[in-house]
Amino acid sequence: MGYLNPLLRLPAGKALLALPEEDRARIEAVMRELRDQANREAETAWKRRKGPMAAYWRAVATYARHIAHALSKGAQ
Repeated sequence: MGYLNPLLRLPAGKALLALPEEDRARIEAVMRELRDQANREAETAWKRRKGPMAAYWRAVATYARHIAHALSKGAQ
């Protein structure tokens, strides 16, 4: 990402960076899988003409991506 991750401005976001590397890696993997699953749910909802649910799942995917990306960076 070419910008500052907004989640890292929050105290809880900063706490993620303080986790041990092994923990960050496990959580990152879960967040990336969550992103994929949420994107699939968004596509399904969109095809069923359920716009609000599609938007919800897209937001879940976005936040999961932000968290995964922050965890992949680690404490800097």
